[in-house]
Amino acid sequence: MLFSAEGKRKPNIIFLLSDDQSTYSLGCYGNKDVKSPEIDHLAEDGMVFDRHYDTTAICMASRASVMTGMFEYKHGTNFNHGDMLQKTWEKTYPVMLRKHGYRTAFAGKFGFDLREKPNGKRLPLPQKDFDKWGGGPGQTNYNTAKNESMKHYAKDYPHSTRSYGAFGRDFILESTKSDKPFCLSISFKAPHKPATPDPIDNHVYAGKTFKKPANYGRKYGEHFSKQSKQDRQYERFHSWNYSDKYDDVMATYHQQIYAIDVAVGMIRKALRDSGTEKNTVIIYTSDNGFFCGSHGYGSKVLPYEESSRVPLVIYDPRHQNSGKKLRSSALTGNVDFAPTILKLAGLPVPRNMDGKDLMTVYDNPKSSLHKSLPLINVWGRAPTHCLGVVTENMKYLYWGYAAEGFEVTEELYDLKKDSLELTNLAQNPNDIKRIQKMQRLYDQLLKNWKKQAVPYNDYQRFGELFSRHQPWEKRMKFLSAKGLTKTKEKK
Repeated sequence: MLFSAEGKRKPNIIFLLSDDQSTYSLGCYGNKDVKSPEIDHLAEDGMVFDRHYDTTAICMASRASVMTGMFEYKHGTNFNHGDMLQKTWEKTYPVMLRKHGYRTAFAGKFGFDLREKPNGKRLPLPQKDFDKWGGGPGQTNYNTAKNESMKHYAKDYPHSTRSYGAFGRDFILESTKSDKPFCLSISFKAPHKPATPDPIDNHVYAGKTFKKPANYGRKYGEHFSKQSKQDRQYERFHSWNYSDKYDDVMATYHQQIYAIDVAVGMIRKALRDSGTEKNTVIIYTSDNGFFCGSHGYGSKVLPYEESSRVPLVIYDPRHQNSGKKLRSSALTGNVDFAPTILKLAGLPVPRNMDGKDLMTVYDNPKSSLHKSLPLINVWGRAPTHCLGVVTENMKYLYWGYAAEGFEVTEELYDLKKDSLELTNLAQNPNDIKRIQKMQRLYDQLLKNWKKQAVPYNDYQRFGELFSRHQPWEKRMKFLSAKGLTKTKEKK
């Protein structure tokens, strides 16, 4: 067994990632209509983070940020932009842990592809970089039998969500035979569309009615920018039936998450059965949130709260703060996972990583971590491209598209007093000092973008497109033709 410099056994690490999960899908975040006993129990054992953001709220870019600890413009990976370079992948937490003696495993939706160079030949998924592999390309499939690396679980677990719980269980039990610590990473497909719940759970929400969030419906999104209404997030309020079949849609959504909860229980039971429970750190989160009808929107992507703020629960059984039902309001982001995992393993954090160690907040729940974080959307139709900055109390969004029919729009929200984002303060003369402060943070973020963005996959031009200080006539020359077309996330 590997030991730390202090002579202690290095901890095992489990990282669990759901897909499209909002904070209000869990009991531990205050929803009394849902059943999530295992994750709620994990929250009671560990710590809940109330201000955790995915710095890009779409799966491909977010998963790349999780692995690399870098913002999107530095890892250069997203739909309609391009794949991750092999040299970037080699500095991710799974690769680094395995090089330093950890036994590693991955199962589920990997989320991005690799290339040797931009526009070069696409490489196979990095199965060789893990000791045990249950991953798959693209969105994977809810039918376990259709996932090549997981099909041997199909007889007992025909739906993929529970199959990943079984994969985790088996890897944990196998790892007890090794003298190495282990790192298990599971990326669930659920509750991503197409909504396909496990039929075994049909009884859980049968006939259930759900309380709508206080900002549900189109009347609570009238103050949002015109730009934010130009892509599928807006029309899906109707086309995905949040407007007319809310209870049915939410029952299906929560049923998919219930199966994840069962899988979490399978994994925790395996830890107890294997005797590794007391030395295994568990992290649970999601790659992005989901609007589910809030403000009259569906889907994700846009940098509003329901889309960008997601659940985060961490449990470290070795820590004195565990079991105290503690919560933290520190500002945290998906870029924090890679450096946190490396630090837990006793490894140095590469200087290229933007994230910080989440365990410093676990040490002191009242402490802060980030002064601010970016909120990025450079996916989809050009009008919806947005750059924002969020602090512990405030959020500033800049919608710079100003072609015919549009005007540059700024939004400012006091998240401490207005967590539902119901009042845009950007034009309030009484808030001039606060908006100027947030604009300065935004300008610094954009300065970092221009300096650090990768020189490929179409990221450099956004340093100009997002400039507050350039008139639209000068910025529009950086607007490529493809940015005007409707784009689709890969299915």
